[in-house]
Amino acid sequence: MITFRDPSEVPAGFGPSVVAIGKFDGVHAGHRAVIDRAKVDAAATGAKVVAVTFDRNPLSVLRPDLCPVSLVGVTQKLELLDRAGVDATLMLTFDEQLASLDAEEFVSHVLVGALGVRSVLVGRDFRFGRGGAGDAELLRTMGERFGFVVQIVDDVRAIDSDRRVSSTWIRELLAEGDVAAAGKLLGAAPSVWGEVVHGLKRGRELGYPTANLSPDLEGFIPADGVYAGWLIDQGSADGLRPGTRYPAAISIGVNPTFDDVLVRQVEAYVLDETDLDLYGHLMQVRFVERIRGMVAFDGIEALKVQMADDVERVRAVLGAH
Repeated sequence: MITFRDPSEVPAGFGPSVVAIGKFDGVHAGHRAVIDRAKVDAAATGAKVVAVTFDRNPLSVLRPDLCPVSLVGVTQKLELLDRAGVDATLMLTFDEQLASLDAEEFVSHVLVGALGVRSVLVGRDFRFGRGGAGDAELLRTMGERFGFVVQIVDDVRAIDSDRRVSSTWIRELLAEGDVAAAGKLLGAAPSVWGEVVHGLKRGRELGYPTANLSPDLEGFIPADGVYAGWLIDQGSADGLRPGTRYPAAISIGVNPTFDDVLVRQVEAYVLDETDLDLYGHLMQVRFVERIRGMVAFDGIEALKVQMADDVERVRAVLGAH
């Protein structure tokens, strides 16, 4: 997948293209319905499939008081869009300048001028242009003038509850620790990305050394607790082990047994490994299933007994995946 950070980076004659536009936070089932429809259109016309999205939630600039925590960061979003099968992504920097662009400028400069658009696909709640003045119907009207067609893709809904698949629903599930249900809506296990940094090394003292992720990480951190999941090495400057996947027991929280951790931590113990050196590596942590909530134990021995049980339960869960 090709990534552009600005319309000026798109080479002349890049089109024709079929463009899917959206925030794509999480690239969940609803987003993929838009992308899949774009892929069908592109296959019929020989055009490229392009996702047009933003490096942050526009609300972070327009209404920061209403802006929710994003499900994914830029690195994650690009990987997910690549996995969804788009040919290129235009990752626009959403700042005051972009926010001030009116609807016609966005269409003429970005969609027509840079991408040579032939077809645009959006969801029903799509808004664009200064102050969110443009909607899907306005885009359709502009398409008639500029020579492209607009398709509005219906929401993906749960059969039983008729609830629309949305980033809001997924955030609710993750906040409850239900990573398994969130994964079904996302189409993949929810994850966070971050660099492995030095911690208090208490896990090593207990016989379960952990890889601690920097608090400055990408992705939505699920509820405190212990999870079964995977630790995936994205590599480091030395190039060691990129792509290696490790089964892991993952802990999220402030370690209430010791009461000396002030910031929520994401740390992962790789099953049956005690001497891995992953410091400085960018790691992806994928959450498969929650094992238990986070509790304080009456002493180290009780904690060690629980950790041993956690590891066996994690082993069983991952063995089924």
